[in-house]
Amino acid sequence: MNAKTLETQQFLQLSVKLTAFSEFQLQGTGQLEEYYDAVYQIIGEKNMIQLLTTFDEIQDDTGSDEVAFDKQFRAKVLSDEKLGPITRSIIKLWFVGTWYQLPKSWNDTFGLLENDKTYVISPSAYKEGLLWPTIGSHPMGAKAPGYGTWSAPPEIPAID
Repeated sequence: MNAKTLETQQFLQLSVKLTAFSEFQLQGTGQLEEYYDAVYQIIGEKNMIQLLTTFDEIQDDTGSDEVAFDKQFRAKVLSDEKLGPITRSIIKLWFVGTWYQLPKSWNDTFGLLENDKTYVISPSAYKEGLLWPTIGSHPMGAKAPGYGTWSAPPEIPAID
């Protein structure tokens, strides 16, 4: 397995934790490689390695203890001054297909990234956003549910 394939797999596992969608569901969007490549181009090799290495270290330290994993993940990734904003942008990317520029405070502390700007990754990114299955809908202008479905009220799944 080459380095990019390994990193893409790590990015997938990280994305599962960030989105609460399964590997199967994320791969089903067809966006995995495109998102990995986009994030890599935006944040650079050094930041990507730091993010994935930190994630792997937490997994190794906590094993199958989900409570311990969540605690360390929140502290070392989501709340981290450097990695937190990156992971929040990755979450937004999966849900709406748009990379949102890192905050000015991040740039002031860690430096401006040349490719960091707000933009829709691709036309398919919008259509495949996790927002749509989350709200039980479909993207406007794409992936219509079928003729006549507008005549019935939407069914919103119950959350247990």
